[in-house]
Amino acid sequence: MKTLPFLSRCLVLCLLFVATAPVSAADRPAPFTATYRVLQAGQTIGEATITLKAVGADVWEYSNQSRGTAGLAAAMGASSSETTRLRWRGAMPETVSYDYRMDAAIKSKHRHTDVDWKAQKVSVDDGKGPMNYPSAPGLVDRNLLPFALGLALRAGQKDITLPVAVKREVEQQHYRVTGEEDVSVPAGHFKALRLERVDTDRAYVAWYVPARYPVPVRLSQKGDGDLELQLQGYRQP
Repeated sequence: MKTLPFLSRCLVLCLLFVATAPVSAADRPAPFTATYRVLQAGQTIGEATITLKAVGADVWEYSNQSRGTAGLAAAMGASSSETTRLRWRGAMPETVSYDYRMDAAIKSKHRHTDVDWKAQKVSVDDGKGPMNYPSAPGLVDRNLLPFALGLALRAGQKDITLPVAVKREVEQQHYRVTGEEDVSVPAGHFKALRLERVDTDRAYVAWYVPARYPVPVRLSQKGDGDLELQLQGYRQP
């Protein structure tokens, strides 16, 4: 009779451990490389390569390298590079630093963002001096955003709000699954979730197959060059 309370206590402790244990590395996505065709007004103008890899004990790198291959983008030698150093907050990423660089024949742009998680401060510098503002738990940058949205969808979320570091502040961006659609891209034909940004007039629509990929199979963004990305290939090492 004395063993029942002991077993009950053990069961309670086990349940508490399961409820509070951190997400294991196995629950995080494996490193990958995804390639995209970049279109503008329905015409292919370039290509992009997105890579996720571990670069330290608990530091990962998510990068997007794009270059013009046709039309004016190719003639101007346009290319861009976005690199995010991230850490994990459970199964979701948080930005540690973000670097953006765009080069073309007539101009270049660059921006560097640092997140000091101990001081809870974001510092953004585009060459005109740093701008500082408070950080927020779960903060991502614009490069990391599509990946973070894919991981939220994989976890079963359909209504997603993420804090995004922009130039002068943390912007709470709200996204919602608005349906399921058939999507054809160079990588294949998919039944995909349609995800839209719903807190602004700037159109942002992405199609995800979260059971297969943590990044979108198609992404359309209006107002920032009116660009579209279509998945061409996806591989893991």
